[in-house]
Amino acid sequence: MQSLIPYLMFDGNCEEAIHFYKDIFDGEIPYMGRFGDGQMEDVPEEAKNRVMHSTLNFRGGTIMASDTMPGAPFTSDGKGNQIHLSLGFDKLDKLASTFDDLKEGGKVTMELQDTFWGDRFGMITDRFGISWMLSCPVKQVAEQG
Repeated sequence: MQSLIPYLMFDGNCEEAIHFYKDIFDGEIPYMGRFGDGQMEDVPEEAKNRVMHSTLNFRGGTIMASDTMPGAPFTSDGKGNQIHLSLGFDKLDKLASTFDDLKEGGKVTMELQDTFWGDRFGMITDRFGISWMLSCPVKQVAEQG
């Protein structure tokens, strides 16, 4: 295996979410295609502008995402959410600013704090229902000065 790339599903707000993450992670969106752009037949009118596939590249990773088709099963209430995206940092100030950006309109499930394992760590469920874990090794950063 070369890499593992998270694929996020949204219910009509994929474009908004990907641009939100693009701004936070200072990334770029090399591709965003819509259901109406493809060769698929019988795409309902209300689905044509939904995102069929998008890619966000940023330093340290890639996220792919799309919207569901209208009427497809979708939950964003956090119940049964077994997936958290984990972000690692090498600078405490970048950790703090990214945490602040992601919590806008979301819910902090664990404030940033120093942990027994040596990281500053926090958890958020963002306004799109995506769960994030953010960490930075405190000792290593202090030694780097």
